[in-house]
Amino acid sequence: MSTLVRHFGATVRELRESRGWTQEQLAEHAGLNRSYVGEIERGSCIASIVTVDKLAHALRVPMARLLSPSQRDESEPLTDAAGEK
Repeated sequence: MSTLVRHFGATVRELRESRGWTQEQLAEHAGLNRSYVGEIERGSCIASIVTVDKLAHALRVPMARLLSPSQRDESEPLTDAAGEK
């Protein structure tokens, strides 16, 4: 998966843990399946824009906070393993 997808998942995990929530609790707040939240956090799936919005609302942050490149190491390119942007 791309750096962006991995970063998104890591950000979701960081925000969830900062609230002391389990994956199950976040899934409940966002109206998602717990196993799907786990896949997102591991960066093993690509979340739709609707899912990003649900997670942002559940975590009470703007969608941009979940996707913001400023939160990522700026030296990391936004490419996937195949080198595609």
